[in-house]
Amino acid sequence: MRTIVHRHLGKVVAGAAIAVAGTAVMVGITLPGSAGADDTGGQGTGRTAQTAGQAQGQGQGQGAVQPGVVEQAPAEGDRGKGRDPLTDDETERVEKLALDRGLSRSSENVEGDQGPQRITVDLSEPEASELDDPNAPRRAEVSFYDYKDDSLVTRTVNLDTGKVESTDTQHGVQPPLSRDETVEAARLLIADPLGAGLRADYKDATGKKLTTPDQLMLNGMIFRAVPGTPASVADCGKHRCTRLFVKVKNGSWIDSRDLVVDLSARKVAKVG
Repeated sequence: MRTIVHRHLGKVVAGAAIAVAGTAVMVGITLPGSAGADDTGGQGTGRTAQTAGQAQGQGQGQGAVQPGVVEQAPAEGDRGKGRDPLTDDETERVEKLALDRGLSRSSENVEGDQGPQRITVDLSEPEASELDDPNAPRRAEVSFYDYKDDSLVTRTVNLDTGKVESTDTQHGVQPPLSRDETVEAARLLIADPLGAGLRADYKDATGKKLTTPDQLMLNGMIFRAVPGTPASVADCGKHRCTRLFVKVKNGSWIDSRDLVVDLSARKVAKVG
C-alpha cells in the first residue's frame, strides 16, 4: 500500500512540474507580444521584467516613489539685452534716474504726498537710425502723473549712460490708471456718503462691514466729461477721474457705475 502511495505522489509531483514548465513556456512566448516589446533584441522584455520587479518591491515596502521636483526659474539678470523686457533691476534703476530732486519736491501723488505718482515704466522703441544696430542703447520711458497740476510727465532714460535724454509734459492726457490709483479711488468711495449703497450691497452679500479696498476686486476706467454730464464732473478729463467696477471677492458684482471718483479733487460725484 505504501508503494502505491509513493508512486501516486510521484505522479502528482511530476505532473505539477510539467504544468509549471508548460506555463513558463507559454509566458516566454506570450509576454513580449502582450507587453508591447520593441525590436531591440529583447530589451523591451527585460525592462518590463525589471519594472515589474520594482513595482513588487515597492508594494512590499522595499522602496517608495519620490515626489516630482519642480525646478525654480533661473534668477533674472540685472540687465537685459537688445529688445529684452526690462528686468526688475532695470525698472527700479530707471525710475530713480527719472525722478530727480526737482520733480520729487514739486509734485504730488494720488494720496497728496510729495512726489509724483508713477504710472508706467516701459522699454522705449529704438530710433529709426538704430533699427538695424545690434548694439543700440537700451532706453526706457517712465511716466508720472503729477496731481499738483494735473500733468503727465514722461521721461526717456538711456540705460547705458544713465542719463535722462528727454522730458515731455502734457496736460489733459489721461493714461490708464495704476493699481495704486484704483485702490485710492475705492478708498475714497467707501468713505464717502455716496458710497452708502456700495457698503449696503456688500453687507447684504457677505454679512460683513465694508471698510477697506482689500475686501474687493477692483477695476477702474478713466472717466471724461462730455456734453450733458453733470457740473460736478465737468473737470474730469482735465482732472484725473475714474469709474470703478467692483466685485466681492469670490462673490457677485456690485453696480457702482453711476458714481465717479475725482482723484484730483478727492471727491465722489453721482452721474446717473
